[in-house]
Amino acid sequence: MYSKEIEDKLKQIKIEDFIWVIYIGIIALSYYSNYLEKRFYVCNDFNSKDKYRKIMIVIFSILIIVYFYFLKDSYDSVRNLNDSDTEKKKRLVYLSLLASLLIFISGIIFLYIAISDTDLNVELAFN
Repeated sequence: MYSKEIEDKLKQIKIEDFIWVIYIGIIALSYYSNYLEKRFYVCNDFNSKDKYRKIMIVIFSILIIVYFYFLKDSYDSVRNLNDSDTEKKKRLVYLSLLASLLIFISGIIFLYIAISDTDLNVELAFN
């Protein structure tokens, strides 16, 4: 690898390390939102319901940004393909782009549900 390629990879890894910290925050928020959801159903606490919905909207808004980063990264990988790259590499890079696109779309759909479902009829789950 050339030093520019190594520098770019290290920069990408640094960003991904930051994304892991974001995921840890999302896990903590999700744990708290589950507590609020349970409190709403058990205690009929409408304040907890509103907080739960707001937290879910925040979570999915953040996730859309993260998913967009990975979509852009996958798109950049497709753009950086060379004619000399193997067919296997090309196929896998295109599949990675497709997977990133689908995950991004799912994030948008989950955000829409979190905003629209004021009665908490739909269970929101994400990975």
